[in-house]
Amino acid sequence: MAENSVVIGVDTSCYTTSVAAVTADGRVLASCRRLLPVPQGERGLRQSEAVFIHVRQLPILFEELAPFVHGKRIAAVCASRTPRDDAASYMPVFHAGDAQARALAAMLGVPCFAATHQRGHIAAARVDSGLLSGDLLALHLSGGTTELLSLVGDDLTLLGGTLDLHAGQLVDRAGVALGLPFPAGPHLEQRALRGTSASRLTITTRDGGLHCHFSGAETQLMRWVKQGELPCDDIAREVYDLLARTVARMVCAGAEKTGIRQVLMAGGVASSALFKQMVRERIMKRDRNLHVCFGKPEYSGDNAVGVALIGTEKLRKAERTC
Repeated sequence: MAENSVVIGVDTSCYTTSVAAVTADGRVLASCRRLLPVPQGERGLRQSEAVFIHVRQLPILFEELAPFVHGKRIAAVCASRTPRDDAASYMPVFHAGDAQARALAAMLGVPCFAATHQRGHIAAARVDSGLLSGDLLALHLSGGTTELLSLVGDDLTLLGGTLDLHAGQLVDRAGVALGLPFPAGPHLEQRALRGTSASRLTITTRDGGLHCHFSGAETQLMRWVKQGELPCDDIAREVYDLLARTVARMVCAGAEKTGIRQVLMAGGVASSALFKQMVRERIMKRDRNLHVCFGKPEYSGDNAVGVALIGTEKLRKAERTC
């Protein structure tokens, strides 16, 4: 791939429309993204609504991206086509980005590669994270995913995760119940920074800590909100306290099962500075020898940077086989 070549990444999730451009050597040129607008009091959008918003927002984001790639050769386009590697994995929202990516690639006469949203998260979170080479555990925490995975070579294997609500769903539902906008993460974190916690919510895990439940915690949180049993700031803090304790248990269980000693936290929930601090403290108490890394905040939430980086790898492989 020529030095002035770039790869365009496209990702259209349930929460964010995003496009990005990276260079041949993996340097991020630009990341342009917009949240999907959700009415006050609502906890998300129907897939049909989200697809429509992506269709409207993608041209705007491509216009924002254009100055960053002016004068450069677009060598390939890559889009997240499905949520994860599972053959049955499917969501309509990803068709919006994939369709525009294919159209752009066809007009330019360049390859259009497919990625998954989850692999994109992991690839983006690795950027400047301090992660070492070799195998890793990845914990993907977002509104639509709470999964513990191992990445050995290029093989991504599911080890555990939630059996009901996702971590991001718990954050959003607690936040909306407290009158905060959706997505609620940044707003709930600000409330939590002013509160105190006493580990009032019970951790519920299975399979030695590899799987977890959050629905019971949600029931308790809603009771606190309805009955006014705790100050709102303390309720917010208890949410992050529960997530940190649960994640620490899952990570340590994954390390014990696989022998892998480094961990990468990815996804929107992992972008929280408070969550990062609390998780590190909890994991240190359990296993001081684990190397725990977090993605940069701007690359932790939904974004197309990881998808573009995956595109550069796929293009290199394709060129080597020619």
